[in-house]
Amino acid sequence: MPKCNVTDVWGSVESIRKLSPVIHNITNYVVMNSTANALLAIGASPVMAHALEEMDEMVGIAAALVVNIGTLSREWIKAMFKAAERATLRNIPVILDPVGAGATSFRTETAREFIRVFRPSVIRGNASEIMSVYEDAGTTKGVDSTKASHDAVSTGMSINEDYGSVVCISGETDYVIDAGRIIKIRNGHKMMTRVTGLGCTATALCGAFAAVSENRAQAAAHAMAVMGIAGEIAAERAAGPGTLQVGFYDALFNLSIDDIGQRLKVEN
Repeated sequence: MPKCNVTDVWGSVESIRKLSPVIHNITNYVVMNSTANALLAIGASPVMAHALEEMDEMVGIAAALVVNIGTLSREWIKAMFKAAERATLRNIPVILDPVGAGATSFRTETAREFIRVFRPSVIRGNASEIMSVYEDAGTTKGVDSTKASHDAVSTGMSINEDYGSVVCISGETDYVIDAGRIIKIRNGHKMMTRVTGLGCTATALCGAFAAVSENRAQAAAHAMAVMGIAGEIAAERAAGPGTLQVGFYDALFNLSIDDIGQRLKVEN
C-alpha cells in the first residue's frame, strides 16, 4: 500500500541523498540544464544522453530511465525506444513525460506507441497530455493544459487499468493513480506555472524517487509532494519567476523533515 506521510516522504529523500542514484534522462533541449540541476539538488546523479550508439551502456549504469518527448525527432525516438527496451530487460523503472501530447499527431502517436510497447512504470503529465495519450477528446495549447487536473482522473484510471502504469496528473491538485487508489497532493504555488520546465522537473524527480522505491505510486506521490513543497518555499522568497527557479534548487538542496512536516498537504 503506497504511503505519503511525513516520515515516508523524508525517508525517500534520505535514500536519494545516501544512494545518489544515476538517473538517465532522454529529455528536451529546453529543460536539460534545469532538470539536471534539480536532480543534483535533491541528491541524485543525472546523466543526459541521447545518442542511439550509447543507449545500451548508459542504461546499464542507470537506476531509472526518464523519457521526455518535448523536442522529438526520428533519431531521438529510436534512442528512446532502445533505452526503454534495455531498461525493461534490466527491470529498472521507466518514467514517461508525454510533453505536448495532443498538440500534433506525431507526438501523440509516439507517446501512445511508447505506452503500448513498454507500459511505463509512471506516466506524468498535465491533464490535457494524459487525456490525449488515451483518447482523441484531449485538447492542448502547445505544452499547456486546457483542462484542470481533476478532469483527467477517469482517463488516468483507465490508463492504469489497461497498461498497469502509475498515472500522475499534475495541476493545482496533483493526482497519483494506481490500482483503484488515488492520492491527492495539494502542495505548490501558482508562480511555478511561470517557470518553464517545472513539469519536466517533476517527471525527473519521479525518476529519482522511483530509483529508491519498489512502490512506484508511492515514489510518484513523494516526488510530487517534494516538488510542491520546494516550490512553496522558493515562491515565498522570490521576487518573481527568475528568482523562484534559483530558489527552487536551494529549497530542494536544503529540504528538511521539518519543512515536510509543516507543509505536506496530502489526502491518501
